[in-house]
Amino acid sequence: MKSPKETHLEKQIIRRLKGRPLIAARMLFKDPEVQALQDYTNTVSIKRLGFNDHGPVHMRKAALNSLIMFDILKEAGIKLSLEKEECGTSEDSQLAVLFSALLHDIGMSVSRDNHEFMSITLAIPIIDRTLNEIYNHDIVKKVIVRSLIIEGIFGHMATQVIHSLEAGLVLIGDGCDMEKGRARIPQLLSDKPKVGDIHKYSSTSIQKVSFAKGEEKPIRISIRMNQSVGFFQVEEVLFPKILSSPVKSYIELFANIEGHQPLRYL
Repeated sequence: MKSPKETHLEKQIIRRLKGRPLIAARMLFKDPEVQALQDYTNTVSIKRLGFNDHGPVHMRKAALNSLIMFDILKEAGIKLSLEKEECGTSEDSQLAVLFSALLHDIGMSVSRDNHEFMSITLAIPIIDRTLNEIYNHDIVKKVIVRSLIIEGIFGHMATQVIHSLEAGLVLIGDGCDMEKGRARIPQLLSDKPKVGDIHKYSSTSIQKVSFAKGEEKPIRISIRMNQSVGFFQVEEVLFPKILSSPVKSYIELFANIEGHQPLRYL
C-alpha cells in the first residue's frame, strides 16, 4: 500500500506531464518491482543504516523538484541537451529526467557505498522494458534516452562528472529534498547520537524549499529554516551539488533563517 504522501506526490507529478512522459510515469507508478525496490531501499536506509528517507517519498520528491525546474527552464526558452544536440525532443528530455529521479536511489537497497552504480544495475531491466513499450522498439531513440537516464542516476551524488542539463536537473532536484519531514522517521527510531546525525538535525531545521523564476537567472531556489544548523545542509549538501551541475549557470540560490534577510550563494 502506498502512503498518502506518495499518492499526493504522484498526482503532482502527473499534472505536469503529457505524452510519453505521462505514459512513463503511470507505468512506473504501477510497476510492482519499482515499488518494492523503493520500499526496501527505505528499510535499508533507515532501519539498517540510520540514514534519512531515501525511499519512495524521497524519489518522488526528487522527481517533482526536477520537473518543476525543467518547466521553468522550458518557459525561459532554454533548450536541454537532447534538443541542442538535435537527438531528441523536450518530451524525451522530460521523460529521462523523470526516470532518473524515480530510480536514482534504488541501489541503496544493496549498499550505500557506490549505490549510484548499484542503482544503474537494478534500473536497466526496468528502463528497457518500459522504453520498449513507449518507443515501440525504436532502437535509436531507446539508446539515446536510456543513456541519458543512466547519466542522471550516475551523477546524482556529485561524485561523477556529468555533462547534460537533464542529468544536472536530477542532481539538484535530489539535493533540494531537504525539508524537515525527510528526517522525521530516523529521529523517531533513535534518540541516541550517532555518526551522521548532523544531516538529520540540519534537515529537520529546513522548513521550506521553493522554486520560482529568478530575477537574474531563470531558476531561483529559496530555502527557509528555523535554526542556523540548517546552513550545514545548504552548504555541505546542496551547494556542492549545484556547483557540480551543468545547470548551475541557470540557478540563483538563497537561504535564510525565518525573520532574517536571505543570504545569497549564487
